[in-house]
Amino acid sequence: MAGETIFQNWVFTEFILPFLLVFVVVFAILEKTKVLGSDVKQLDAIVAFVIGLIFVGFAYPKDIVSNMILFLTVALIIVLVFLMIYGFATGSSGDFGITKNLKWVVGIVSVVAVLIALIWSSGTTNSWMNFLFYQGWSRSFWTNALFIVVIAIVLAVIVKKSSDSD
Repeated sequence: MAGETIFQNWVFTEFILPFLLVFVVVFAILEKTKVLGSDVKQLDAIVAFVIGLIFVGFAYPKDIVSNMILFLTVALIIVLVFLMIYGFATGSSGDFGITKNLKWVVGIVSVVAVLIALIWSSGTTNSWMNFLFYQGWSRSFWTNALFIVVIAIVLAVIVKKSSDSD
């Protein structure tokens, strides 16, 4: 088994990283808002340093911020993956004849693909599959859903053709 690196050490993850995060954010806010005055970087740094030290001294706020940062990073990666898939599919350079409706379809397919990838990567595939497809109600539900989708597509085509002929 691989040894522990400095980035996995509890001192680094429980104290140094949360301190640096709070220090940098508070310092940036103090610099931008100039609450303590202009051209007082040393004072802003001291205040940010003290707030950062107080922050790492208490477990509950540190846990809240750690969980929020984890959620933020996962959410940003999900959005990045969606935007990359959508950007590759629709492209902005060159005119490939992609219509607005096709971009909507590609966007919906991209969202579904990202959701499926998220379910797969989180390891909850079996529980979702069991819930959606192996329940007593699932066969009739999916049959009815398929019929509704087919009827909606047929109605959309009919309405589209009737509006084109007017």
